[in-house]
Amino acid sequence: MTRRTGKSKDETLIEMSEAGSPSGEENNGYHSTLDGGSLQHDDAKVDKQQQSKDSVYFRDGKRRIDFVLSYVEDKDDRKQERRRLYEANMQKAGLELELEDKSESEDGKTFFLKIHAPWEVLATYADVLKIKVPFKVNDIPENREIPVSWLFTPLLLPDHVMHPDPDYFTSPFDSNKHDFFLIEDKETFFPNSTRNRIVYYILSRCPYNKEDKLNKDKRGIKRLLNNGTYTSAFPLHDCRYWVKSRDPNCESERYSLYRYWARFFRFYKEQPLNLIRKYYGEKIGLYFAWLGFYTEMLFYAAVVGLICFIYGVATYDDTVWTKEICDKDIGGEIVMCPLCDKKCGFWKLNSTCNSTWQSHLFDNTATVFFAIFMGIWVTLFLEFWKRRQARLGYEWDLVDFEEEQQRLQLRPEYETKCTSRRLNRVTQEMEPYFPVTSKCARLCLSGATVLFWISLIIASIIGVIAYRLAVFAALASIMKDSPTNKLELVGSLITPQLATSVTASCINFIIIMLLNFLYERVAIWITDMEVPKTHVEYENKLTVKMFLFQFVNYYSSCFYVAFFKGKFVGYPGKYTYMFHISNLRNEECDPGGCLIELTTQLVIVMTGKQVWGNIQEALLPWLKNWWSSRNARSHPESLYSRWEQDYDLQNFSQFGLFYEYLEMVIQFGFITLFVASFPLAPLLALMNNILEVRVDAWKLTTQFRRPVAAKAHSIGAWDEILNMIAVFSVVTNAFIVAFTSDMLPRLVYFYAYHPGTELTMQGYVNNSLSVFKISQISNASTPDPGENPAWFNSSVITTCRYRDYRYPPGHEHEYSHTMQFWHILAAKMAFIIIMEHVVFVVKFFVAWLIPDVPSDVRARVKRERYLVQEYLHNYEVEKLKKQLNQMGEGDQCICPEIAATVKHEVLSECLT
Repeated sequence: MTRRTGKSKDETLIEMSEAGSPSGEENNGYHSTLDGGSLQHDDAKVDKQQQSKDSVYFRDGKRRIDFVLSYVEDKDDRKQERRRLYEANMQKAGLELELEDKSESEDGKTFFLKIHAPWEVLATYADVLKIKVPFKVNDIPENREIPVSWLFTPLLLPDHVMHPDPDYFTSPFDSNKHDFFLIEDKETFFPNSTRNRIVYYILSRCPYNKEDKLNKDKRGIKRLLNNGTYTSAFPLHDCRYWVKSRDPNCESERYSLYRYWARFFRFYKEQPLNLIRKYYGEKIGLYFAWLGFYTEMLFYAAVVGLICFIYGVATYDDTVWTKEICDKDIGGEIVMCPLCDKKCGFWKLNSTCNSTWQSHLFDNTATVFFAIFMGIWVTLFLEFWKRRQARLGYEWDLVDFEEEQQRLQLRPEYETKCTSRRLNRVTQEMEPYFPVTSKCARLCLSGATVLFWISLIIASIIGVIAYRLAVFAALASIMKDSPTNKLELVGSLITPQLATSVTASCINFIIIMLLNFLYERVAIWITDMEVPKTHVEYENKLTVKMFLFQFVNYYSSCFYVAFFKGKFVGYPGKYTYMFHISNLRNEECDPGGCLIELTTQLVIVMTGKQVWGNIQEALLPWLKNWWSSRNARSHPESLYSRWEQDYDLQNFSQFGLFYEYLEMVIQFGFITLFVASFPLAPLLALMNNILEVRVDAWKLTTQFRRPVAAKAHSIGAWDEILNMIAVFSVVTNAFIVAFTSDMLPRLVYFYAYHPGTELTMQGYVNNSLSVFKISQISNASTPDPGENPAWFNSSVITTCRYRDYRYPPGHEHEYSHTMQFWHILAAKMAFIIIMEHVVFVVKFFVAWLIPDVPSDVRARVKRERYLVQEYLHNYEVEKLKKQLNQMGEGDQCICPEIAATVKHEVLSECLT
């Protein structure tokens, strides 16, 4: 093999010598032409009735199809010229091509170009990419016995599915040391995922211009797909998913994945992670490993959350304050002030009996315990995932991946768009780079765009708040005579507050989904504009932009209900209005408290997102595939070619995995940031994720083309985002318990303000409500005639009550906050400080106690590195002995100069 001549130093493609690749005339009856199409048939055509086209091999039945390009012939001469040059350069790079004429395709318009990478190409680029391959069977015994393992037998898969290949010691491939590695069959030595990864690496860098007209912009399959030169590019699935391939040489791994993994009724089985990694690559394997581990850990959170919910149900009859509210002699005699201006009348406290019961289900003593538990749970989840990730990193040869591969992962777009070059001080070679001024300008524009879209979210939230304020007054007027009570079962549960909260949550959810749809395209555009250097950097930049937007988009409404709603209302004589200039009075909490409203908001947004996400992920791809393949399904199997079957499937975009992570991380935020308000959130997430694992497996195996395999040593920037959410969740839950829940005011009353000498909650409801003189209500807030209920008599009822701790009328500090208010505020602040410190201390202690890498994995990594050095040394020594014997100098002592060429200096005497 020889490097191309006349190229710049940063040229990445390698031109194969004539000895390493067949010439164009011998390439299976196809040859490059200078006019016409890219490749053409010779006169002999294969009878497609006699040869099944459901195959992953060229027509000779020997060379495997590693990649497929498709295009539709048109009259655009520029596209034809691009294809001709591109395919010629692919052949110069050593790839072998075979064309399926449009007459062979279903629509009669589409050409399919099949690509095969021979051994010489695979070996060369495996060396370039430092792909690790086996050189010795792993002889370290496994000591991971599970106690009472027989209990888990129903959950296990067959061993040939869980471990499709033996465990090997591996080393980066060296094309000059073929005999060092365990090469039994060159055709099957590199797994199919590695083959398509190598071919895609070549396609991404192959130019489509003439050598004498070097234009670095004109290279890469991505640009050819974008400008319509090719319509698709994809590796092939190895068989149909529901039946094994008839070819005995075909592994039928897709069938195994579908049978044992990608069906919902397998939800209780473990995932075949090694087979997933072998078929789809490490990056997708890591996603399913993380999703499976996250789902397993959710089980423990769901059990504790369910126990807390059951505790709330069981203790309802023992709560004094709920009995007082529902008692007609206590709650029925307490007249409450209007909740809005003009359209809201006076009302009795016992009308909130149902919402008080609902609130108690989630606002009870167990809430505090569960909030603390989730702070510890999230730490355990992250720490145990690090250990799981470290173990997978060792088993999947990803230990040294980051250091070795970063420099080899330059994006082709970066290489083509960087016109400046500078000297790398480490390699002493010229490399592309962006000037600081250009980079700063792009970053500023990117940041301004993100801020603009976040401001749109805030504006939409303000709009929803205005909707809440306006609609609540209207609903209160309409529902004053309780017309919904006529409805069976649910009629008595529908209140103006609940109706407003539910409709506002639904509107907010629609706005969220619409802004998501628009912003996704903007985020990709501004990330492309920044021109990140590596694939990892690109994904991290896009991840940060998308998550920052999604964080504000999904959580802003929950933050409003949790920390702002009902906190800045004022009191009947001095209400606070929106922006202090409108006639929209700031929204008060539901009489049962704001926690139940936060629960409602959380359930609607979280559940709605999960349901919509599953519809998008499963139903839409299935409908599209059903429609696109409706004609071909009626053809015999032998005529419906493997490449056409995959062509009819949906394309798995480069952002496919990104959106899967984003969906799960947003869910992770819901069950950690606001879990104190809804202990059942982990249970809902668990139920969704059990389905999510199988839906993702099903759609990837049956509805999408096979993705190009990619390596990754971790889940990337998502690790840091999960850690950030974990820390932030401690703060938010502490504030929810302190300021949104009524837990602390009740505790302060119980220990400091209870009547008599015995600790009791009797009288708490009356104590928590302040008194206001009705005659002092301003005309702007007085209910309109006809808005008050029939039982209200202004001559008899002279005062009303409201939720606050203020002195009554006639007191020297009339309507000022009482000392109890300040005691409660001090208790809230003390609780926040104590809870945060306790949880953070436990979190950091647990993180310190649990090492990120298991001790046995650390020992195995060291053992493998030692064995690699030892075997390489022995290999070099044996190689040197053979060379000396061939030279007839086997009886002479090795000179120090020759011995120095051996990589590890362990010899102390002559070889004889």
